This record gives sequence, structure tokens and C-alpha cells, in this order.
Amino acid sequence: MYFITFRLTNSLPREVIRELQAWRERERARILSQLQGREQTEKLYKLSKKYFSHFDAWLDRCLAGSPRWLTEEKIAQVVADELHSMDGERYRLLAYCLMPNHVHLVIDTTGYEIEIHHRGPTAPYPLADTLKRLKGRTARRCNLALGRSGPFWHHESYDHIVRNQQEYERIVAYILNNPVKAGLVENWEDWKFSFVAW
Repeated sequence: MYFITFRLTNSLPREVIRELQAWRERERARILSQLQGREQTEKLYKLSKKYFSHFDAWLDRCLAGSPRWLTEEKIAQVVADELHSMDGERYRLLAYCLMPNHVHLVIDTTGYEIEIHHRGPTAPYPLADTLKRLKGRTARRCNLALGRSGPFWHHESYDHIVRNQQEYERIVAYILNNPVKAGLVENWEDWKFSFVAW
């Protein structure tokens, strides 16, 4: 089971990304120098979660200055339709939220044998291949609908293995409440492009 986040191209200023990465590297170096074994592993895991939390907060803060193509219903619908089209083929779709400049997603790939019919760099990695396919298909259709060309999604994505039921519930609650936290709606149910498979 994976928690995945991917974002629109140019959705964060480069200086913000550099600052976040520098902070993470300083913290990582400190943990590696001071701790060992299980304690080190746990602290690195918590650092990864904290980094993502800061990163996501910046995505919400940068809404005004970044592309907001997913606020257009026809564009968001393209992405939602593609997420649902792979449900049952490459994963079980558990939850998602399409924010104005990024997407949060939880999928379960257990039991899905994915046949990959190419030799590209993502071929040995089914999750990476699924994301490449999802982002590629939606980018083409969204750019066409917007009358634009060029990159649509940022090339990197964030993915995190969901460890247990408690973490799954926490992540789904986080995803559904992201529009509320960002001040876009008062109740998560009011955000049109959210989904949870109860």
C-alpha cells in the first residue's frame, strides 16, 4: 500500500525546494552522526515524514503563485478519470484528493501482477511505471485541453509505504482534510475532487 504525492510543474519556487532539501540534509547528517541501529532508523523515518509535511505545506502556501490547472473542472476530471481507469488493473484505488497544484493518492498494489511491455528505465519498477503511465496520459490530455505544450507534471513524485492500519487511517484523514487545511473549503465533503473507498 502506497501514499503518493505528485505536483504540477513549477508549483514550488526553486529557492523553497533548495531550503527544504538543505534542512533535510542537515537533519539527516545529524541523525546519522548521533544515532545508530533502530533509533537511527526511526528518526530517519520521522524526518522523512516531517520533510513531506513541510513540503506539502509549501505547496498549499504557493497556490497563488503557481499553476492551478487542477482547479479547472475539465482538467481535474481528466486526472480523476485516469486514476479510476487503472483501478482494478494496476492497483486498488483507496483514496485521492486533487488539490489545485498537486495530487495525493493512496493505492494498494497487493496481488496485482503488472505486465510491462517495454524496456525503459521504469520497467523493473511497477510503481514507477504506473506513475509514468498515469502522468504521461494525463499530461497529454490536460495540455491539449488547456491549449498548451511542455511539461505538465513535475518529474519527481513522493511515495511512502503505508506500514499499518493506523497509519493508513491517518494518511486518508490527512488527504481528505487537505482542502480544509489549505482554506479552500470548510468541510472535506465539499471538495469535489476527493475520493475514498469506504
